Amino acid sequence: MKKNLLFLLWFLVFSSILLCFKVKSYEDAKPKVVVVLKDLNTEYWEIVKAGADKGFQDFGINGQVVAPRTGLKEDVQQGYLLEKILKEKPDVLVVSPFQSSAILGGLNNFVKNKIPVILVDTDIPFKNKTAFIGSNNFELGRTAGELLASQLQPEDEVALIAGDVTSPVIGDRINGAKLSLEAVGIKIEADKENLPNEPKPVRNAMLKILQQHPNIKGLFATTDIMALSALDVLNKQGYQIPVIGADGISKIDEEIVNDTLKSTVAQNPYDMGYLSVATALKVLKKERVEKNTYTGVDIITNDNAQQKLDFLNKLLR
Repeated sequence: MKKNLLFLLWFLVFSSILLCFKVKSYEDAKPKVVVVLKDLNTEYWEIVKAGADKGFQDFGINGQVVAPRTGLKEDVQQGYLLEKILKEKPDVLVVSPFQSSAILGGLNNFVKNKIPVILVDTDIPFKNKTAFIGSNNFELGRTAGELLASQLQPEDEVALIAGDVTSPVIGDRINGAKLSLEAVGIKIEADKENLPNEPKPVRNAMLKILQQHPNIKGLFATTDIMALSALDVLNKQGYQIPVIGADGISKIDEEIVNDTLKSTVAQNPYDMGYLSVATALKVLKKERVEKNTYTGVDIITNDNAQQKLDFLNKLLR
């Protein structure tokens, strides 16, 4: 009896070890793709991550999504993170890069090690990229300007609130919006640029705009966080004017569902994450990929805001 129990015990231990070995071997056989985002503390990037995670699941990829810690010198932190990932030798790197010489140097090290680099969300001047997946930010800004102008009259005054306009994302959005607004005679009376993407500085900037330009009739902000922060100030000051954001997060959809806002434009961050992983698989299969894949810009109104909000709530719960 004791011999039978001992045999059974050894059999179970051996089977467990064999099963773990098989699972590990199976995971090792999967292609490894690492996705490096700018952060994972805001809803926008959570949506990108959700898309990437779904791609890992659908395409049988051993994938990981990481980001630098939020704080000062995030580009430096991202650089250190890239150095660590390079040592792990993934099959493909997907990255939303900060724009700096250190990051460019780090990405070139991947290329030197024959690791393809796919850019997601942010298209920097990196000539060795395999592909870019994201918005055409000039078109996003142009569409936002057209949408804002459609709710105004010629000669109306508007304000623009923007982040770092030296970045390709923000700079293109502002340039596109200005082109549309100026083409129909809308006056850009206030242009607050290079603001951090945080509520407090945006609220302070919005208060100054209202003090200096009390007759503004509309606002375009280069991110939804900025748009919502400015909207909070406008509501408290008794202004009911169109405010257009850019990212497509749930809070701005809620404002439209509740009739606080009429409309906005939205990126498709979920598609960015998913398509970047799909593109990585194509690269590994030696299939042809487009150099630039644009994920489109949606106009969100009361007709489709609830549908978009339901999708995001299900995605992020």
